[in-house]
Amino acid sequence: MYISILGPLLLGDGQKTVGIRAKKNRVMLTMLALNIGQVVTFDELIDELWGEAPLKNTRNALQANVKRVRRSLAELGLGGPGHELIRTVDNGYTLNIPADAVDAYRFLQTAGKGASLVVNRPHEAMDLLREALGMWRGPALLDTSDGPWCRAVALRLDEQRKTAREDLIAAQLQLGEAGTVVAELKQLLAQYPERERFSEQLMIALYRCGRQSEAVDVFHRTRKWLDQELGLKPNSRLHHLYQAILMQDPSL
Repeated sequence: MYISILGPLLLGDGQKTVGIRAKKNRVMLTMLALNIGQVVTFDELIDELWGEAPLKNTRNALQANVKRVRRSLAELGLGGPGHELIRTVDNGYTLNIPADAVDAYRFLQTAGKGASLVVNRPHEAMDLLREALGMWRGPALLDTSDGPWCRAVALRLDEQRKTAREDLIAAQLQLGEAGTVVAELKQLLAQYPERERFSEQLMIALYRCGRQSEAVDVFHRTRKWLDQELGLKPNSRLHHLYQAILMQDPSL
C-alpha cells in the first residue's frame, strides 16, 4: 500500500489507485499518514475536522468517518477483520503501515540524503534530488489543507521542496552547469523573491557565464525588494558574494 499526499490525496496498491471523495475522510487519513507509529488523538482529529464549531455528537461522527476510510481501504483489498490498518487505541487512532509507504516521508529521506552529497558527490546528489522532486504531483496536501494542522504541515513540506530545488541547483553548479540553470533560477527568483539563496545561485551562475553586470544587478534588485517589502538587508553571505563578484575573486 502507498499513500500520496504531495498533491491530491491518493491511495494505491501498486496495481490500482483510488481517491477519497469525502473531504473529512481525506483529512483524517492525511493526519494518520503523517503520524506513522504515533497515536492521533480523538481531540486532535475533532479540532482539525470541525474546528471551533464541533457537532454535539462529534465522537460518533468521528467513528463514522473512520468506518468510511476503512471501507475505502477495503476497496483496495487492504485491511480487514483482524488486520485493521487503522487501529483504535485508548484515546485515538493509529495507521499501521510502514513510513516509506507515504510519499512525504520518502521525499524527505531522499532529499536529505541528496543534500548531504552535494559537495563531495554532486552526481549522486543530483540523481537523488531529482528523484525526490519527481514525487510531487502538485502542492502538498492539495485537497486536505483547510484546517490549521494540515496548513502548517503543507507549508513545511513546501519549504522543504524549495530547499531541495536549491540543493539540486547547488549540485548542478558544482558540476559546471551554470549556463543550464540560469533560466530556471530567473523563474524561481521571480516566483520566490524572498529566497536569498536563489539570488546567490543566480549571481554565481551569471558570473560564471561571463555576465558580471547582470550578476551585480541581481544583488541590487534583491536588496531593493528586501528593503521595500520586508524592511530587511541582504544577509552577510549574499553581501560577501556581491563583493567577491566586484573583485572578480578567482574562487568563484
